[in-house]
Amino acid sequence: MATQEKIIHVRDLVKKFGNFTANDHLNFDVYKGDIYGFLGANGAGKTTAIKILCGLSYPTSGTVEVAGLNIYKERENIKKDIGYMSQKFSLYEQLTVQENIRFYGGIYGLKKKELNEAGNHMIETLQLQNERHKIVGDLPLGWKQKLAFSIAIMHNPCIVFLDEPTGGVDPKTRRQFWELIYQAADRGITVFVTTHYMDEAEYCQRLSIMVDGRIEALGKPEDLKNEHAAGSMEEVFIKLARKQKETS
Repeated sequence: MATQEKIIHVRDLVKKFGNFTANDHLNFDVYKGDIYGFLGANGAGKTTAIKILCGLSYPTSGTVEVAGLNIYKERENIKKDIGYMSQKFSLYEQLTVQENIRFYGGIYGLKKKELNEAGNHMIETLQLQNERHKIVGDLPLGWKQKLAFSIAIMHNPCIVFLDEPTGGVDPKTRRQFWELIYQAADRGITVFVTTHYMDEAEYCQRLSIMVDGRIEALGKPEDLKNEHAAGSMEEVFIKLARKQKETS
């Protein structure tokens, strides 16, 4: 970890929907330059938490700061300084690749020169020169996901939130997607990624594992494997889930 500057600070985060507790007293910090994994099975509460961090939902209680901003009072300012790629594909499928780039560049407030430079660089990096004027809905899923991620960071946010970004894509495309994540981190962008693929935990510098709305483990992948005498992160997760089931 190159620096101890906190980008995300969470203490006793609770989110309830009626009598159901989706997030149960979450506590964690994310530091500048981290690739931070937020792992758990579907329904563990990951998406609920990420929506709160992005300023899309209010917590029921707790302290939450993103990029030094208070989630209760400064949600709109938080939205300006982050990138976000949702669990469901987040681009307009009826628009072309170029039109999507221009549309989101305008939303992010990029000036014409900045937008042209960022767009051309993105097209070249993703090798989409021949697809620039194609409808996004006609592209393979893997290309869509990589394009959506690249657009989410085209304004150089301090942090990008990725909610299940590799869901449904093949292993080769998943590896290529993670190469893009590492490139973003090298640019100084903090990456907060949720996933239910336990093998992807190995790609993260630090992570937390959610089970039924609670964080049951937090730390570096190697440390967690040693702590739980496990050969893989999937084995760590299985042990935590089994323990939670036995105590509930």
